[in-house]
Amino acid sequence: MAIVFAFLWFSFFTLLSCSVSIAKIGPAFPSSLIRPEQLSQLATKNQLYQTKYFTQILDHFNFNPQSYHTFQQRYLINDSYWGGAHKNAPIFVYTGNEGDIEWFAQNTGFLFETAPDFKALLVFIEHRFYGKSMPFGGNKDIAYTNASTLGYLSSTQALADYATLITDLKKNLTATESPVIVFGGSYGGMLAAWFRLKYPHITIGALASSSPILHFLNVTSPYSFNNIVSHDFRSESESCYKVIKGSWQQIEDRANQQGGLDVLRKSFRICKKVDIVYLESWLLTALTYTAMTDYPTPSNFLNPLPAYPVKQMCKAIDDPSTGNDTFAKLYGAANIYYNSSGSATCFDLEDNSDPHGLSGWSWQACTEMIMPTGGNTEESIFPASEWLYENRASYCKNMFEIEPRPNWITTEFGGKGFEKVWEQHYLLQWLKGSLERWRGVEEYIQKHSCYCCK
Repeated sequence: MAIVFAFLWFSFFTLLSCSVSIAKIGPAFPSSLIRPEQLSQLATKNQLYQTKYFTQILDHFNFNPQSYHTFQQRYLINDSYWGGAHKNAPIFVYTGNEGDIEWFAQNTGFLFETAPDFKALLVFIEHRFYGKSMPFGGNKDIAYTNASTLGYLSSTQALADYATLITDLKKNLTATESPVIVFGGSYGGMLAAWFRLKYPHITIGALASSSPILHFLNVTSPYSFNNIVSHDFRSESESCYKVIKGSWQQIEDRANQQGGLDVLRKSFRICKKVDIVYLESWLLTALTYTAMTDYPTPSNFLNPLPAYPVKQMCKAIDDPSTGNDTFAKLYGAANIYYNSSGSATCFDLEDNSDPHGLSGWSWQACTEMIMPTGGNTEESIFPASEWLYENRASYCKNMFEIEPRPNWITTEFGGKGFEKVWEQHYLLQWLKGSLERWRGVEEYIQKHSCYCCK
C-alpha cells in the first residue's frame, strides 16, 4: 500500500469560505466510499492489526467532577514486526485524524512497509469524538449534543490522550526504554508535529505528511489552497484549465434559462431535480479532492482513483469527441472521481452520508482550527471570491452558539516563528552536548594531572 493523505479539513469549511454560490454547500463524501464496516472485514482478513481499547479520562486539564469521567478510546496494534521490549525495539505511533482510525490505518502503507526494517511495534490511536472513541457512554448523539459536550473535543485534549495512552502502553509492555516515533498525515500530521513539540520526553521524533501546520490566519494566504488546485490542472493542460474556469458561468447561465435545470440534470446524469448549488458543489468536490489525491499510483482513499487522476480528468475534458460541449467534458471529468467502475447510472447530489465519521470536524473548524481556504483570485479555476473571517464566525455562532478563537493554534503551537523555535531547540541541544563533552575532557585532565606533576 502507498501512503495516502489528504487535506480532509477542506471539506468542512469550504462552505464558510466565500460568497459565491459554489461555496454555499461544502464538498460531501459520496456514498460510494468504502464503509468502515467493510474496512473492518478487510482488516480481519489481512490481519493488519488487533483492536483494543484504553480507558481514557475526559478532561486532562481540569479537576472538576466532570473531568474524571472516562471513555473507551480505540487503538489498533500490530506486533508482528516488533523486536520486543528486551531489545528496546521502537514503537511507531500514528496520531489519529478526524475520522475512523481503521480508514487511516489501511491507507498508511508506509508504516507497514517500514516497520520490518526497524522491527517496530505499530500503534494507531483513534482521535477522541471520532470513530468508536466516543465519550459520554459511547453515544454520538449525546457527545455531539452542543458546546457543553463538544467542548472536550480539541487538539490539546487529543494530544494529552496520546501521551497518556502511549505512556501506559509502554509500561504494560515493559517497554519504557523503547523509543517512540509518531506519524501522521493532514490533521494527523499536524498532531504528530505538535506532539513532538509538546511531549518531547515521550517521542524522539515525528514524521508529518501533508501537514498544514502554518495554514492559519495571518500566516498563510486564504487564496493559496485553491491556487495550488488550479495550478495542478493548468500544469497538466492549458485547455483543460480554461474549460473548467469558464464552466461556472455557463452553468449559471443555463440554469437561469427556461428548462435549464432539466438540461443540466440530464447532462450530468443527476438522479433527481436539485438546486444548482448542489451541482456546483458536486463538481467542486470532484476537482478539489482529485487534486488532493493526485497520486502516481491507483488509490482508494477517498474514492477509487487511477494513477495521476488529474491527468485523466484533463484527458476527459480535452477529448475531441465531446467537441465544444462543456457539460459533456465536465461530466467526463466528474466520472473519473465518482464513477471509476462505470456502473453508476445517475448521481444523488443530496447524499450527505458520512461513512468515515468526519462530522466532528465542523466543531473543530469553528473553535480553534480556523484555517482560511476557499478564497479565489482571478487566476483560479473557481469563480473569483474573497475569503472573510466574518463569514466563518457568523456560521459558527449560528451553528454552535460559540465564538471561534482564530489565534489560539498559533499561540499554543507557534506560527511564523515555528522553525526558529526548532533552530533554538537544536542549538541548545548542541550546546548542551558540547558542554557535557568539555566537562568530560576537564574531568579527565583533573584526574590525570597528578601524573604530569610527578
